[in-house]
Amino acid sequence: MVNLITDNIDVWTSAHKPKSNRGRGRGAGSSNQNPQGIKKLRELILELAFRGKLAPQNPTDEPASVLLEKIAKEKVDLIKQGKIKKQKPLPEITEDEKPFKQPDGWEWVRLGKFCEIKGGKRLPKGHTFSTVKTPYIYIRVTNMKEGSITQDGHKYISRETQKEISRYTISKNDLYITIAGTIGDVGIVPECFDGMNLTENAAKIIFDRVEKIWFQKALSSLTMQRQFAEKTNQLAQPKLALHRVASSCIALPPLAEQHRIVAKVDELMALCDKLEQQQMGSIAAHKILVETLLATLNDAADHTDLTAAWKRVANHFDTLFTTEHSIDQLKQTILQLAVMGKLVPQDPKDEPAGDLLEKIAKEQTRLIKTGKIKKQKPLPEITDNEKPFELPLGWKWARPDDFSQKITDGEHFRPQTQDVGVYFLSAKDIRSDGISLEDPLYISEQTAEIALQRCNPETGDLLIVSRGATVGRMCTVDISVVFCLLGSVILIKPQQPMLSDYLKIVMKTPQAFKKLVSASGSTAQPAIYLRDLKKIIFPIAPLKEQYRIIAKVDELMALCDQLNARLNEAQTTQIQLADAIDEKAVA
Repeated sequence: MVNLITDNIDVWTSAHKPKSNRGRGRGAGSSNQNPQGIKKLRELILELAFRGKLAPQNPTDEPASVLLEKIAKEKVDLIKQGKIKKQKPLPEITEDEKPFKQPDGWEWVRLGKFCEIKGGKRLPKGHTFSTVKTPYIYIRVTNMKEGSITQDGHKYISRETQKEISRYTISKNDLYITIAGTIGDVGIVPECFDGMNLTENAAKIIFDRVEKIWFQKALSSLTMQRQFAEKTNQLAQPKLALHRVASSCIALPPLAEQHRIVAKVDELMALCDKLEQQQMGSIAAHKILVETLLATLNDAADHTDLTAAWKRVANHFDTLFTTEHSIDQLKQTILQLAVMGKLVPQDPKDEPAGDLLEKIAKEQTRLIKTGKIKKQKPLPEITDNEKPFELPLGWKWARPDDFSQKITDGEHFRPQTQDVGVYFLSAKDIRSDGISLEDPLYISEQTAEIALQRCNPETGDLLIVSRGATVGRMCTVDISVVFCLLGSVILIKPQQPMLSDYLKIVMKTPQAFKKLVSASGSTAQPAIYLRDLKKIIFPIAPLKEQYRIIAKVDELMALCDQLNARLNEAQTTQIQLADAIDEKAVA
């Protein structure tokens, strides 16, 4: 059975699960992968150990039935001595409760037959945690991680509080099990926490004559974890009752085999550690390689130079872009090249961006005179120190007010909503591929009339989420219906003929995006403020080149989406293959 693990190492190390990209609308992880295959390998090792398939059986071992008889006799003696209370008899284990046939010498037994399950205790009414460090640690679920107890982040209680709950301590000889919120985490108690108080959200498992490490690993196996999950009351706060823990069934091996199982588990877990280190080293090296080669694209002098550099990178797409992070890096490089004027060739016949901005300025002056738009406060001239790179001929730096009719946001105070009326949209309705009307709110026409005076979204405008989990997400208005906005969305109304899709490309570049999202200074939650947005400088391309840039970016982003789809398909296949081997092993 061990050969099934070691002979398929390439499957385990190839199975990755993409990390979540929830957050600011962009992936921020270093590798964007979880070593899902190795995680499953660890789970398989524990499950094989639990089923008696990891270490060989020895017919000369004292069987588990004899071990249980000794434990039962000791319990009778302790009850007679008054050291423990007599427990209610547990029901016999039915065949339906046994998920597999135990090996010879093993016994199915309920946990309560050979151990005690005792709960912790919450702080008594009127008592609080100590504001200073004391000798009395109060162990919480947040301190219980990776099969042990953390050495930091502890809460302390006073001597007076400890006296009140002195019966609810845990020993270095016990195991802990979490029973509320987080369910079924089982771990060993380090010696330094011997005699410390235990939260009511966990319990201690008191036992004797059983190998502690084996017991902890067995309780962490998938089969035992499934039992705990099935026995959990699914309330607002999930809870696993102590008597349900005691009624759980475990396959108990002979004591000698428990020791052999622990040795084999340690050996194979060390192999997993080594594989994980190698994998993370490989991922880090791959990341450096991708960043180095993509930097050669950014360093290209012009479009002609870029074309040659792109061919060198394109020849190695299959080996370079094999992670979500590397594909995201490629997307960011494409956007950066676009706004530096390197993605498409310049045409000297194009009307320069300076002429375009002059026409826009004249139209803005006309609209101000007619009262259709308000005159904005003048911003300072753009200095050379503000310019992050040199622009191609025909391009020009500009601030948003230079090419926009209006830059504003939605309602700062949420108005009363109703079942029907005018659409009232917020950050949740702004998607990368457009506006969603799947689950909108509505406001009255009278309320909308006032709101539209401040912020009147129209087709072609640019919307940007300014706060919340998706801060920085943006899209172009692609619907013709009337709608209003909440203050969590910023609107940029570009003066025609400026293209909002081009402005969206500029703002999605790593340089601009970082400035936008970090504009909140020291506030806890990232946000984008109008005053900061108006200060950012934009590299404006000639109008005809804007069209060419949009088309090329769309083409290359579609290629990136294809790479992502291929990657997800390959990852799914590897995970399914790992699952198949897993199922074969425990069959």
